[in-house]
Amino acid sequence: MNIRKANATDADIIRTIYTSAFPEGECDIVSKVALQLLEEKSIPPTISLVAENAGALIGHVAFSPVEVDSNINVQGFILAPLAVRSEHQKRGVGSGLVQSGIQQLSDMSVQWLFVYGDPQYYGRFGFTAEVAEGFVPPYPLEFPFGWLGMKLENGKLPSAPVKINCVNALCDPNLW
Repeated sequence: MNIRKANATDADIIRTIYTSAFPEGECDIVSKVALQLLEEKSIPPTISLVAENAGALIGHVAFSPVEVDSNINVQGFILAPLAVRSEHQKRGVGSGLVQSGIQQLSDMSVQWLFVYGDPQYYGRFGFTAEVAEGFVPPYPLEFPFGWLGMKLENGKLPSAPVKINCVNALCDPNLW
């Protein structure tokens, strides 16, 4: 398996990855977000990665920057979305994509990484609810137990919870 940066020519295949991985109704929403993040112009830039196997794209993940409403200097990203073609799931593809992204963010000295997802899955990478408690997501959560965070570098937890803001592609309350 090879993991590389995604590019605009991967868009159609990325859409099919999400169509394969998510149920009907949800796959269109999530694939739209993934494609918007592929084109997102943010500073620092959004990281969009694909996994290839035998020349075929089988997985995708995006990491986009967040801003923190506070007077502390915080550099953070959020992992969303992540998908692996259904026939390649449970083979380490998703883990490889997540770990590759975490390594790239660590190399950039990013302090915090957030995710809104399954605590059992993301917990194995070091995401915890305790870290996320210091940061308020941009919208009310349908499943608050899924708000997780991870400390990557020498980040200091805020003394009181601070709100984060996401890039445009994630600014839809229906995603949360």
